[in-house]
Amino acid sequence: MTDNLAPDAQRATLIGATAVLMWGMLGLLTTLTGKVPPFQLVAMSFSVATVMIALKWLARGERPVTFLRQPLGAWALGVSGLFGYHFFYFLALRNAPPVHANLINYLWPVLIVLFSALLPGHRLRWWHLAGALAGLAGTVALVTDGGGTGDAGFVAVKTEAAFGYAMAVAAALAWSTYSVTNRRFGHVPTDTVGGFCAVTAILAAGCHLAFETTVWPADIGEWLAVLGLGLLPVGAAFFTWDYGTKHGDIQVLGALAYAAPLISTILLIVFGQGEATPAVALGCALIVGGAVLASKEMFRRKRPKSA
Repeated sequence: MTDNLAPDAQRATLIGATAVLMWGMLGLLTTLTGKVPPFQLVAMSFSVATVMIALKWLARGERPVTFLRQPLGAWALGVSGLFGYHFFYFLALRNAPPVHANLINYLWPVLIVLFSALLPGHRLRWWHLAGALAGLAGTVALVTDGGGTGDAGFVAVKTEAAFGYAMAVAAALAWSTYSVTNRRFGHVPTDTVGGFCAVTAILAAGCHLAFETTVWPADIGEWLAVLGLGLLPVGAAFFTWDYGTKHGDIQVLGALAYAAPLISTILLIVFGQGEATPAVALGCALIVGGAVLASKEMFRRKRPKSA
């Protein structure tokens, strides 16, 4: 459908799509950070992102106040989206099998489709609902680990893992809400995301000091994983996604986002952080298949109206 977009919108959509590639690395990098507590990890990675944008402002001689003087609503949405999503996501990965938590979290593309359909000028159709139900079925397949009939499947849901699954669902809701609502603030420059990153880092640091015991990365590999988080999936990806959702086609971006769970799951399995079980394959197929079904209108070329 990008063929029907104006050149500027096409460019914005492609820029936003680069975030999907970077988010494919999020699950793996998070698991490689060792035993760093969730709040501390959020604070560290967002601090890296803040330093990155600050260096950009310094190199170009730009005034930070130009980007930071924005409406309160924009700040509330940005901070709640960034801090809320990553807080829930990191907790999910710490309290549930990484592959399962990661796939449940990636229900957010389906939710973007559903939420976008409720916006003015859009209608909720049967395939939207069918796609959402397929995603739910995939989530059940993951949570029950492919259990058999009766209560056997639910026995596989351990108490500690159930909390992680709930956090993954919360992360999906937080990010889909942020992505759709962000359209309302198209006048806010993308560099303002740097301010959201800074506030998120401060909030996470405060929560860490209040509720956690500091655990620093144990070796250079874990330090590099934290740096990688701050530079890519927790850094540059937010800026490109912000630009894409504000100026590109958000529904096309939602459709392209379905590649992220595939990339992430493959990376987790390849690097030994997850196991390729039939339940994982079934859950992945249902979630991704449901997402594609829910967005089937996005892949149709618009026919020119007759005179």
